[in-house]
Amino acid sequence: MTAAFHEVLFPLDIALRSAGGPERRTEIVTFGSGREERNARWAHSRRRFDAGYGVKTFDALQTVVAFFEERRGQLHSFRWRDRLDHSSAQPSSAITPFDQVIGTGDGVRTQFQLTKSYGGAYAVYQRPVVKPVGGSVRVAVSGVEFEDGEAFICDPITGLVTFLEGHVPSVGVSVTAGFLFDVPVRFDTEYLEVDLSAFEAGAIPKIPLVEIKP
Repeated sequence: MTAAFHEVLFPLDIALRSAGGPERRTEIVTFGSGREERNARWAHSRRRFDAGYGVKTFDALQTVVAFFEERRGQLHSFRWRDRLDHSSAQPSSAITPFDQVIGTGDGVRTQFQLTKSYGGAYAVYQRPVVKPVGGSVRVAVSGVEFEDGEAFICDPITGLVTFLEGHVPSVGVSVTAGFLFDVPVRFDTEYLEVDLSAFEAGAIPKIPLVEIKP
């Protein structure tokens, strides 16, 4: 069976009570003087999560087992909602079409990848967003919001915004967007070990997930 991406969201009530965050890989060489040379091995961070923290009932546990079986363990990947970071907007704010700059028009370019920027004072990190939530994407050009389906379309599988004929951004104008998004992940284990006697006593099963690059 060939691996595939399943456009299905991991059970949301479990995901929103789980743990996890971004991981980076840095190569560090220490010289005899004590000085260091540091190089980033990954251009983009990779997120890891543990869904076990969100499993509080037998019903939830059975739901996860069924989800795991349908994904065939690590074979098929899927969507995950990161409670900490799933919106283009500032914390506790509603999304607007001006949240993120995703490019500058040149009068010819019709496609722009959704991205989210982090930081701003030293070395801004721009994260590609490939799994936007369908219907959540709002786009503006030069401060004016465009109508979804009339001026542009956004692919919820790739996060690619395509401007339609007659609405291509002109030279030098800023293209901005606001959106909700999911993280593409897979299970990071082939074996779900569940001790039911320990579970009754309050133990949390380990259900590791890792972000993929689709």
